[in-house]
Amino acid sequence: QVQLVESGGGLVQPGGSLRLSCAASGFIFQHYVMGWFRQAPGKEREGVAYVTRNGAESYSIGSVRGRFTISRDNAENMVYLQMKTVKPEDTAVYYCAAGSDNSLQEVRYSYWGQGTQVTVSS
Repeated sequence: QVQLVESGGGLVQPGGSLRLSCAASGFIFQHYVMGWFRQAPGKEREGVAYVTRNGAESYSIGSVRGRFTISRDNAENMVYLQMKTVKPEDTAVYYCAAGSDNSLQEVRYSYWGQGTQVTVSS
């Protein structure tokens, strides 16, 4: 049974930091590109960042580049999103997903977690 379980969300003040984790099971983790997506209230879900199968390369969207870092641990079947200098506009439900391509196209992602809420507010 495929499972992606996110954790680490919560309330954080603007300018603060947060680390999201995603535990994967039920599939061959290192065969998949891993991505983080988010959906803010009233908005469509958007891709935030992905990391390649071996973890050597990653990509993040412009609005988070330099603030968010995606990484993975293939020995532990974990993927992380380190969030720094967060802003109120980062408030969203964050999802991790497993995909087939080095992209943030949702159709390329087969497995999805249930999401974890991140709220940035003072």
